[in-house]
Amino acid sequence: MRVFTGTLATETNTFAPMPTGLSAFKERGYYPAGTHPEHMSMFAGPLFVARQRAAQYGWTVIEGMVAAANPGGLVTRAAYETLRDELLADLQAAMPVDIVLLGLHGAMVADGYDDCEGDLLARVRAIAGSRAVVGAELDPHAHVSALMVQSADVLIAFKEYPHIDVRERAEELVTLCRAKATGEICFAPALVDCEMVVPIHTTRDPGRALVQRMQSLEGRDGILSVSMIQGFATGDVPDMGSKVLVYADGDQAKAQRLARELADEVIGLRDQLMVRYLDVDTALDRALAADGGPIVLADRSDNPGSGASGDSTFILRRLLERGITDAALGPLWDPIAVRIAFDAGVGARIALRIGGKTGPLSGDPVDAECTIRALIPDMMQASQAGGTPSPMGDCALVSTGGVDIVLNAVRTQALDYGLFAQLGCDPTAKKIIVVKSAQHFHASFAKVAREIIYVGAPGSADPNYANLPYKKIRQPKWPIS
Repeated sequence: MRVFTGTLATETNTFAPMPTGLSAFKERGYYPAGTHPEHMSMFAGPLFVARQRAAQYGWTVIEGMVAAANPGGLVTRAAYETLRDELLADLQAAMPVDIVLLGLHGAMVADGYDDCEGDLLARVRAIAGSRAVVGAELDPHAHVSALMVQSADVLIAFKEYPHIDVRERAEELVTLCRAKATGEICFAPALVDCEMVVPIHTTRDPGRALVQRMQSLEGRDGILSVSMIQGFATGDVPDMGSKVLVYADGDQAKAQRLARELADEVIGLRDQLMVRYLDVDTALDRALAADGGPIVLADRSDNPGSGASGDSTFILRRLLERGITDAALGPLWDPIAVRIAFDAGVGARIALRIGGKTGPLSGDPVDAECTIRALIPDMMQASQAGGTPSPMGDCALVSTGGVDIVLNAVRTQALDYGLFAQLGCDPTAKKIIVVKSAQHFHASFAKVAREIIYVGAPGSADPNYANLPYKKIRQPKWPIS
């Protein structure tokens, strides 16, 4: 069999001020056809698994372009069309193919394209033909559209949040696509809209139990795959929202019944699934009152993993105004401050203007006398998902008023507590650690945290969805309306 594989992925916050252009993809990970490294990367799980299965199955694997960008604002039309057309040209050059395996996100939005993945999959189908098996791995924070389901034979989303099961879901995708190509199974899909949007933290119940429930259903009684699509609330597009996607073996009615049943179960759990966010001062009060530390505060509203800028100062300012010491915060995206810190050198004490540079939802810059504690060029942090480190660019550890701040030049969220430790800041010795992340920090920071508190500060990834100026989403959409 001839198997084509490639990737085009990012997550778009339509409320974020920074456009996502070609440079964002090249900064995070852009590999022309046939040049992806040997190791697995976040959205190239299908490619990695196809490589491993090639000898076992006697496949000829043709690797197309792999391109992924950190979450950000609207993808420019030029960036999307350029990368899309490159991937499609790679597919056209590989024809004829029996299987197409794609690594996608599911929540990419570009100028002129509310449903990038639907557009891409429809074009892939037109090239590959009706007989080819087309499958894609998705992030659960996706906008799954009818066009996506119609154009692909099967879509499989990560089940875990944080996304620690990228490889496992890619294994399932490849196994099922091969079974379809050899005539062993026939996909019958059902997509049910829950008419809500909820985050599902699978590190705790009921999210943990929901994952176990889905997995217990798969491979039994003709059920091939079950995906809980959590949705991505900061994407203002018609298909935004939580959905259940089920594939049965040749029985669409069975898939529909199960999808409806699971959707109703999730709707019944929605109050328990919602994360309770505290305002900044309430979160700080709770952290200070706790016995011991470190207490981790997750700044969800400024999470670069949700497309926010990562340079907001709302929590930092309150730490300094309240005289709270023995604290650390990061990563705070500020390439200008990083450059100045590198020029000043370790040990220098200088005036720095920190953060607050992107727009009103970043707050005002913090002006402070800072000591430069450490500098690391081209620093990387470990990732619990995807198997590859995440680039942070040049990083500086600066201290002011008893607060250690990690400044980074490449915008990214907090994934691993090593982002502090590498710079000589021991996070286990701090009372308070503030991380710019929504949930992906959890797999690492939970190992050292005495408590984790989720904070709803202002920001372009505000978890108080009613504060966001939606124009395109379909209503009703609990808890927005």
